[in-house]
Amino acid sequence: MIFSGRIHKFGDHIDTDVIIPAPLLGSTDPQVLGRGCFSEVFPGFSERVRPGDLIFAGENFGCGSSREHAPIAIKGAGIACVVAASFSRIFYRSAINIGLPIAICPAAVEAAKEGEQAAVDFTAGRITVGGKSFAIPPFPPELIAILDSGGLVPFMEKRLKKNA
Repeated sequence: MIFSGRIHKFGDHIDTDVIIPAPLLGSTDPQVLGRGCFSEVFPGFSERVRPGDLIFAGENFGCGSSREHAPIAIKGAGIACVVAASFSRIFYRSAINIGLPIAICPAAVEAAKEGEQAAVDFTAGRITVGGKSFAIPPFPPELIAILDSGGLVPFMEKRLKKNA
């Protein structure tokens, strides 16, 4: 499982209210939420994203309210993967549950520059950015299967159908 794309760089403590503003929480449609992603603080963000782009961010990404809307908005905007120095615990689980790959690697975040190309290989456990390679723990096969399925619910639906 490899993702490569252009970096959108963010700082520390990006909370869920910044990721998706409260007035848009009435929807769970990924396209609607994607268009609203970062809209109040970075107008036009979703229009700048090319499918497959990556977010690199500092400490405590996804802090604030516990809403799945935030990772859905990021994924709906076309972001393929988020790399951060650290994540809010509930955001981390929500991202995996909805099928948004995320990785913790402070050194890669430090090396990343806005607009630069990067690659994240979850199977090999490597992030490449700025001509440098950084090790991350490889994802176990079960976690890759959840992400490949598009999240926990589709993964379980497939599993239950298979075992029926």
